[in-house]
Amino acid sequence: MLLSIVIVNYNVKYFLEQCLESVFRSDLTLKEVPGEGLELEVYVVDNASVDGSVEMVRERFPQVHLIANRENVGFARANNQALRLCNGDLMLLLNPDTVVEHDTFAKCADFYATHPDCGGLGVKMINGEGTYLKESKRGFPTPAASFYKMSGLIHLFPHSRSIAAYYMGHLSDDETNPIDILPGAFLMISRKAMEKVGLLDESYFMYGEDIDFSWRIKLAGFQNYYFPETRIIHYKGESTKRGSMNYVYTFYNAMSIFVRRYFTGRNAKFFNLLLHIAIWGRATLAWMKRVLQAVALPVVDFVVAFAGFWGLKQLWATYWAANVNYYPPQYTLLVIPLYILILMLCSWLYGGYERPVKLMRIVKGMAVGTALLLVFYSLLNESQRYSRALLLLGCGWTLLSSLGLRGLLSLLHQPGFDLRPQALRRCITVGSEEETTRVRQLYESLGCAQVVNSLHTLPDSQQLSDTIHIYRADEVIFCSKDLSVQQIIDLMTELSQLPGKRQQVEYKIVPSDSDFVIGSNSIHSAEDLYIEELRTIVSPLNRRNKRLLDLVAALLLLVLSPILFWPQRRKRLFFAHCWQVLVGRKTWVGTNGNETRPGVFGPENALIAHSKHLSPEVKERLNLRYLRNYKLSTDIQILIRNLFNI
Repeated sequence: MLLSIVIVNYNVKYFLEQCLESVFRSDLTLKEVPGEGLELEVYVVDNASVDGSVEMVRERFPQVHLIANRENVGFARANNQALRLCNGDLMLLLNPDTVVEHDTFAKCADFYATHPDCGGLGVKMINGEGTYLKESKRGFPTPAASFYKMSGLIHLFPHSRSIAAYYMGHLSDDETNPIDILPGAFLMISRKAMEKVGLLDESYFMYGEDIDFSWRIKLAGFQNYYFPETRIIHYKGESTKRGSMNYVYTFYNAMSIFVRRYFTGRNAKFFNLLLHIAIWGRATLAWMKRVLQAVALPVVDFVVAFAGFWGLKQLWATYWAANVNYYPPQYTLLVIPLYILILMLCSWLYGGYERPVKLMRIVKGMAVGTALLLVFYSLLNESQRYSRALLLLGCGWTLLSSLGLRGLLSLLHQPGFDLRPQALRRCITVGSEEETTRVRQLYESLGCAQVVNSLHTLPDSQQLSDTIHIYRADEVIFCSKDLSVQQIIDLMTELSQLPGKRQQVEYKIVPSDSDFVIGSNSIHSAEDLYIEELRTIVSPLNRRNKRLLDLVAALLLLVLSPILFWPQRRKRLFFAHCWQVLVGRKTWVGTNGNETRPGVFGPENALIAHSKHLSPEVKERLNLRYLRNYKLSTDIQILIRNLFNI
């Protein structure tokens, strides 16, 4: 029996590598089909990733049939590209951010052999914390089911047949049952069903295609099953952020297509209207929440700083100038706000509003802002110079008030404002002595955590729980070279179900022969992905400063183009490069990887005379050094050295 597996990838190289490793370590022995084994053919369709996914697949998994798209064609179309080529008796749509148990495929094939009515099959999914994912089994999204989900009533009655119908809450999570909708993260379909159902509907770019496909399987006379006898880890990443306008448009468009296709008459119009109101209403609230979170601290900073400036002005005018009317209204209404905005802008540029908060960033930013204000003050006419001393006192107050507000937020234990020294995360490794030693060395090189204990034999959940408690561990790291996915899932789920206070610990997995660690339950959370090439360039502060340098340099080059254009060695590219950097399509210095925009120059261009003769290995080392130890001065140096090669 042949199983065709289709994986669509977009910029999740490390998760894809772990997924493929688990796929090719599978036990393919069938129990229900005597004398026949299971064979695999695996297709990876890459939607124009820029993180090296294609190169990784070609190098590490040459047996994979790779389709490398030059643009992101969407989930449905990408899957169809591979499905047209599949020869399997069974076909599986599998997300790259999943890890399968060693016998998952064999158990699913056995189930098909004993259930001829089965068209589509889904399995039990857990996230990276060992928690069951309700998306493993879903009901048809009727107007009522969708309303109960969007209104939140589903959380009040999680096991009601009607109110919890969206997740089929009346069905046990541990029993095999027919269901309506299969999860797109793991969706298996038989050849017989595929021939009747056809390919995925490419009207859906993202979201909704699994619902449509599952429903067409049922309409074709087959049954969809939820099969919890095997499990997968699903890190549950998303390519768009919930609440963003892009997410809202994509999701609403998918639901609108589905409603128009499967609901008719008044029901369709009414349901479409409800969806429109609910989705856009939720998105608007989420957007407003994000805006308020973003502006709350700057607004409070401004108000407190203004109050201090105003109070200092009143005191200064009363006790020094002996004339409360010494300062005209425009000083209070225009000059003081301008002073404060300049100070806050400099603080922002130095990372004063980044989280976790760093007080020295605020001090440096305010110091630069104060210097700029003093220079600005010295250039004014005598009649416009109100008081240098008051300016300095106001700057001092703005700095102290900013620091004081962060201190107050730290005392209130607000996330991102903890000013206490941060201890290294404490980790426990589970695996052979060889692998745990490798992990220890990896973490020591990263400097982000410390391994406090290693377990070289497979512990039971209570033993692991006790070890976590004794060593006050923050993370448990499983070595997949020594442990099966089934053993890892068993430990995670058992720990999450232990009586008493739940362990506040994260779980991570180290794939064999790889220098990266994957964990927790989000594929786009930076703190959940540790890789050896730890990159300082990904920090918001460095990204912002790099972009500001790009803009300033591009504008300067355009302004000075009458002088700089003629000595250029690549005249035809000069204005094109300036424009591409200005609009954000390129950066002046980049590695052409996922961490930066495509670069006009690379780190190797710091070595002008030799850059054309460097080997790929040397260029890669230069790229890693650039990413790890990024400094703005490096970009400036490379740009100056290549000033006439723009």
